[in-house]
Amino acid sequence: MLMGEAVVAIWNGIAEEGRAEFYAWHLHEHMPERVGIPGFRRGRRYIAADATTFPEFFTLYETDTMQVLQGQDYGNRLNAPTPWTRSATSHFRDTFRSLARVLESRGPGMGGAILTVRFDIEEAEALLPLIRAAAEAPRVTGAQLCVADRAASGVKTAEAQGRSDIKEPPAQFLMIEATDAAALANLAPNNALEAAGATQITRGTYLHEYTRCKTAWS
Repeated sequence: MLMGEAVVAIWNGIAEEGRAEFYAWHLHEHMPERVGIPGFRRGRRYIAADATTFPEFFTLYETDTMQVLQGQDYGNRLNAPTPWTRSATSHFRDTFRSLARVLESRGPGMGGAILTVRFDIEEAEALLPLIRAAAEAPRVTGAQLCVADRAASGVKTAEAQGRSDIKEPPAQFLMIEATDAAALANLAPNNALEAAGATQITRGTYLHEYTRCKTAWS
């Protein structure tokens, strides 16, 4: 299960010339900074498992509540980006960022691979049976359904100023975690999502690279 009631989910690519800087910044500044914010519990980064998954990276931050993501502490960080943040994010490509509440979270914990599916749907609750079934599949460690807060996701901050890589945030998304990518291959198929009313479906399978748990930051 996730460690809170809300998440920040970020999908992004990176220009090749910025790859080394991205890894250094993400490991040594960005993730410690974010997880150090009051109410943030854990940060994780994943990399695409195959050539069909786009963008290349997926980062997930778990927070106590949605109010944490609308609060002053997080806002202060977004509106005071460090020079390293400005430099690293200048190499970002095709960035999708969603601040979302967790509608459903099941399973015993993290896995080595994660399936993310972004989509639009009028009634997200229609997917609850699918999520609950996925949570019971072999080698699955977690299944989550999240609904974006469109207003919070769309707030313009200093960190986003001047960036052309930022795309429309997904309205809803699901995440299914498993011990390995093969365990995810047949879960939450597009035809089942479409039957429930989902449109604009984008799938991706990612492999775990790094987790940062709660840490002090100053």
